[in-house]
Amino acid sequence: MTISPLTHNTRPEGELPPQEAAAFDLLEKLGIEYDRVSSDPADTMEKCAEVSKALGVPICKNLFLCNRQKTQFYLLAMGPDKPFRTKDLSAQIGSSRLSFAPEESLWELLHCTPGSATVLGLMNDTQHAVRLLMEREVYEAEYLSCHPCLCTSSLKLRTRDVLEKLLPCTGHDVSVVDL
Repeated sequence: MTISPLTHNTRPEGELPPQEAAAFDLLEKLGIEYDRVSSDPADTMEKCAEVSKALGVPICKNLFLCNRQKTQFYLLAMGPDKPFRTKDLSAQIGSSRLSFAPEESLWELLHCTPGSATVLGLMNDTQHAVRLLMEREVYEAEYLSCHPCLCTSSLKLRTRDVLEKLLPCTGHDVSVVDL
């Protein structure tokens, strides 16, 4: 996998897809600093592990989930090595059994493609249809790493900035879960 050198507060060169440009625009507007690397698509946790080494922090596993009826949607940010057990999470959040949400819903609600689900996509959820869930270790970590709505770039953000600047801007709250 090809990975660029680490940069600070620098977008990828050239014209960016709209959803990625919007993510960088929002970070700049909110004054959120970031470190970035570009890479071949990092759309699996195995590929993200390589990118994590370059960033110096683990990339979150971001799962886009829904209830059986597809009426409630969740973005779960969890550590890359944590197992995901739907029964445990469903009980904590008071939801019927969870499954992966359809790709169409991921695009419609967060403007992200498969492998690119990210907390930054919440800027596109203006109807607040998606509930953000953060596994406790991710919530308490100094840094959070994610994609800017496309999996060819990866960012290292201060978790405090996500919680205190990004989420208030998008109007989303976070529910901390234990996995």
